[in-house]
Amino acid sequence: MDRTNVPRRLLRLVGRLATCAASLSLICSTSALADQLEQHNDLVNKLVNEMHADPLVADCAAHGNFVASTSTAFDHVEFPPSSFDSAHASVTPWNDSFDEGKQRVKVDNIVTVEGLGIRQSGDGDPADLKFRCGYVGTQMLAFSWNDPVPPARARSSEPSGSRVSSGKHKSAKGKHTASGKTTRKATTKSSKSSPAKSSSRTSTGKATAKKAPAKKKTQ
Repeated sequence: MDRTNVPRRLLRLVGRLATCAASLSLICSTSALADQLEQHNDLVNKLVNEMHADPLVADCAAHGNFVASTSTAFDHVEFPPSSFDSAHASVTPWNDSFDEGKQRVKVDNIVTVEGLGIRQSGDGDPADLKFRCGYVGTQMLAFSWNDPVPPARARSSEPSGSRVSSGKHKSAKGKHTASGKTTRKATTKSSKSSPAKSSSRTSTGKATAKKAPAKKKTQ
């Protein structure tokens, strides 16, 4: 009885530990989301109250700041007062798809706002960043920005691969042509030498034929 109860107790203990671990991870993720939401709301209130930004523009700017901070290129985004004037921010009635790509969701308004991306290293000039958000009412359904990281990686990787493949293709053609020439030469030589062999065989046969009658006369 004791031996059968030990595995059951271990299984119960393992199950309880797994449940506790899942609960802790859920609590941590929930608290992280709560902190993120709180920071987002604080920035929105700051932009609205201090920069007199439109609430939708402020919400788009706060979301853009969060997305840019997750990039490998930027630490955060700064929004000077000029970011919220009519030349750098807008709320445009749309009533259409956000874009023609993966975000074809229909939105009522498209919000644009510009900011300065502060690099993680702290060196170099800030980058001009442009954020574009799609809203239905006050809910954001789509987002895009001029992230400089993916295009730079794509440009650096594509040309090298194409050059290498084209070089290999040319060298293979050259080897194939050279081997073809040597094969033709060998075939030509063999064809030229074959008549000589046949003629020698013919002459040998004629000599044998001539000698045969002479032997008969001697007998």
